Amino acid sequence: MRRPLMAGNWKMYRTTHEAVELVRTLRNLVSLVRDVDVIVAPPFTALPAVAKALDESRIGLAAQDVHPAAEGAYTGNVSAAMLKDVGCTSVIVGHSERREYHGETDALIHDKAKAALGAGLLPIVCVGEKLEVRQANRTMDLIRTQIEGVLAGFGQDEVSRLVIAYEPVWAIGTGQTATPAQAQEVHLFIRRLVSERFGADTAAGLRILYGGSVKPDNIDSLMREPDVDGALVGGASLKADSFARIVKFQRI
Repeated sequence: MRRPLMAGNWKMYRTTHEAVELVRTLRNLVSLVRDVDVIVAPPFTALPAVAKALDESRIGLAAQDVHPAAEGAYTGNVSAAMLKDVGCTSVIVGHSERREYHGETDALIHDKAKAALGAGLLPIVCVGEKLEVRQANRTMDLIRTQIEGVLAGFGQDEVSRLVIAYEPVWAIGTGQTATPAQAQEVHLFIRRLVSERFGADTAAGLRILYGGSVKPDNIDSLMREPDVDGALVGGASLKADSFARIVKFQRI
């Protein structure tokens, strides 16, 4: 059985004080949850303070991005070792907003995931299509290209230590959500791709999250799908009560 994972991506929201208040409330609301992994990804500025506020809790801390180099003259960037140093246990790489606004390629995302793995961080690797791709019935072609590009050169051990997040770009922040059947179709396709390249056991253990306007009122139906192992949550993770409800999803 794959252990469910709910990750909250706060994007460019919340000051340090607001972030600490949010996680203090959240940790109380989910303190009794034992069968779901929970991660929050605040802005870089809030990471140290949130790490302290989460001390001795079951909630993990993620960064929203990482530079592939260990160090160097890269103004404005942060290395995997630096993230580890402030208490991060995971990092989001290849989010669609990074791809779109910063021109990130599959090759760069591969390097970021590799750097994260090398530092002992869990990479949450994002893939997904825009609306025009889905309308042209090219979703699976794009997903194959992204998966193969990001995982190129990885071995079974490396793939077993990362998470894939499928985020249809047309559903991010739009209020639209892929139907559970649409999400399941792509998740199953990803799992089969991984099985072809890295073996059935690796694919069976791989956690694949859904991201795209996830809310308390749709999480239950999404999580009933056999290949949906959790969610990468945007706006709904900025309110402790709504994110707590997502963490406490009901399969039945």
